[in-house]
Amino acid sequence: MHIRHVSFDHPDAVKLNDEVQAEYGVRYGDGGDATAMDTADFEPPNGRYLIAYDDLGAPVASGGWRVQDENGEGNRDGDAELKRMYVVESMRGRGLARRILAALEEDARAAGRIRMVLETGIKQPEAVALYASSGYEPCEKFGYYRHHELSLCYAKTL
Repeated sequence: MHIRHVSFDHPDAVKLNDEVQAEYGVRYGDGGDATAMDTADFEPPNGRYLIAYDDLGAPVASGGWRVQDENGEGNRDGDAELKRMYVVESMRGRGLARRILAALEEDARAAGRIRMVLETGIKQPEAVALYASSGYEPCEKFGYYRHHELSLCYAKTL
């Protein structure tokens, strides 16, 4: 298993993003995450997007962070927002999400970010368990879904 930085518009990133969006649709019954994102959001120094590849070179997990500072959506100066954490179903339970998360936290810390924040939902108990076991605590709601009843927001000081 190896982890690589790729652009958010890389074909493997697009493939995994399409898969996670389809999973959101199954879990929440809608068209996926409507949060606005741009490829530039995940390019240093504004962020980073990572993909884990298996030994055969297939993309199996992804995640990224992007800069967020004080805004009208509840973010604070120094925030790094975690986005698009995903592991393909056949590779779940092997610690890949934890490895991606640790790499993203380290990268955001090195970029001078103070706090990692994320939004997930009540229909993603695996994600909630991962974040809680990784030191994330509930925080004030932020972002596109901050007024949505199924949304959960977490933060961790970097």
